[in-house]
Amino acid sequence: MTLKIHIDEGAVPPYEQVRAQISAQARSGELPVGYRLPTVRGLAESLGLAANTVAKAYRALETDGVIETRGRNGTFVAAAGAAAERELAAAARSYAERAHRLGTGREAALTAVREALRAAYGE
Repeated sequence: MTLKIHIDEGAVPPYEQVRAQISAQARSGELPVGYRLPTVRGLAESLGLAANTVAKAYRALETDGVIETRGRNGTFVAAAGAAAERELAAAARSYAERAHRLGTGREAALTAVREALRAAYGE
């Protein structure tokens, strides 16, 4: 198993392509928990990107709980499934509480979520 990333020149920023591809491979199990990722510089060099571009992707992945950095030992795929589910549940709970405090009805709150998901997923 190896990390496979392909960068397409286009509307999607390179850091987002790196983030999305690593995230998808980690969540699918193609990159197993504990898989050691290349260094920021190493991956940047192999992809022909600036180190800051890869660093930005790694920071986003770490924030999302997909990867974890262990100092000088490197960066590894984290056990993200459970962490991602907990974070998603917390975000949903926070949204629901906020919508309720604003006096928004259930259907209006669900409509707002559907619209946001449609925008986020490009549908």
